[in-house]
Amino acid sequence: MARLLFLAHRLPYPPDKGDRIRSWHLLEHLARRFEVDLGCLSDDPADEDHLPRLRGLCAAVECVPVRLGLAAGARALVRARPGLPLTLGWFHAPRLRAWVAHGLAAGRYDAAFAYSSAMAQYVLAAPGWGAVPARVLDLVDVDSEKWLAYAAEAAMPRRQIWAREARTLLAYERQAAAGFDHTILVSEPERDRFAALAPEAASRTGWVDNGVDLARFHPALAFRNPYTLGRPALVFTGTMDYRPNIQAVLWFAREVMPLLRGGDAAPEFHIVGARPSEAVRALAAQPDIHVTGRVADTRPYIAHAAAAVAPLLIARGVQNKLLEAMAMGRPVIASSPAFEGIRATPGRDLLVADGAAATAQAIAEVLCGRHPALGAAGRLAMERGHDWSVTLRRLDALLAPAA
Repeated sequence: MARLLFLAHRLPYPPDKGDRIRSWHLLEHLARRFEVDLGCLSDDPADEDHLPRLRGLCAAVECVPVRLGLAAGARALVRARPGLPLTLGWFHAPRLRAWVAHGLAAGRYDAAFAYSSAMAQYVLAAPGWGAVPARVLDLVDVDSEKWLAYAAEAAMPRRQIWAREARTLLAYERQAAAGFDHTILVSEPERDRFAALAPEAASRTGWVDNGVDLARFHPALAFRNPYTLGRPALVFTGTMDYRPNIQAVLWFAREVMPLLRGGDAAPEFHIVGARPSEAVRALAAQPDIHVTGRVADTRPYIAHAAAAVAPLLIARGVQNKLLEAMAMGRPVIASSPAFEGIRATPGRDLLVADGAAATAQAIAEVLCGRHPALGAAGRLAMERGHDWSVTLRRLDALLAPAA
């Protein structure tokens, strides 16, 4: 069996958040065709509990602990070099670099897969990299565009720092794409955006749509109702120390919830996700807003919600929160940025609304029963457009010469 080097900026298990959902399904799929050497970083000591699962799947696992958060920011600043993004210092680990270099120098690999631009730094200048027959980079999304959006709404000095990161990271994304045989992104719109920004790589750039575990997120599954107040529940799921998620729920609480209050059938807003920021936790002071923090399983909260909301103002790639809620047959109300990359039809499979008034109106319509077929239509859209067994066929074609 051919040997594959798989690099990921975070341990790709469990599939409980955006980047891990995609990396896990990619890894699990490729392990059926390759002997996999997995190299990854870990920023949580609890990750060690999951290493046996990965070692049972892979031929070798090199998981290097790193300190992210403020410590990583300081490390990135210390390692900053003119013209290079801080992202590279953030995800720099000498031990992992030495492990990768050793395998490449030994000519061990028939193929290589790097998950995110940050992992390209481990291979581009390594001896033996050019001899690997099939090399695929998954940018996932155009991360430099996220930093550009951050800069556009920030005050100094953050505006200057984030604008620099956007500029230097785009240059590095282009450099990384040049060093691989193929580059993929998470959706066709994201691919088109990168192709426009990096026209020299357009002919070697494609996409592999995100999927959803259709068996795990199924409307027929029964869960205990976690909501106790008997009022309609609106749910937002996601990691709650992530800036776009924080921004989305703060905006929703401030701008939309006041338009929905009044009467016995007024909805409650439930924010479900790990590591809520201080600003998010403070929302729980309002009697109709609830912040759960980390939960063992988000599915009960989705299954018993009157609707799932995704009012993201900044979004890149594909939002797994939408895929999961639609797969469970729940009505979804999403902003235009959150909807991008979803293979579904607005008005039939979900409602897309922007601005407080339009969002509140869409929610009110769902709550009063004006869209009774929305949930079933959303589930069907996921079966047709976001089945992992179908989306991953694009990846098979790119690595076929080495398999």
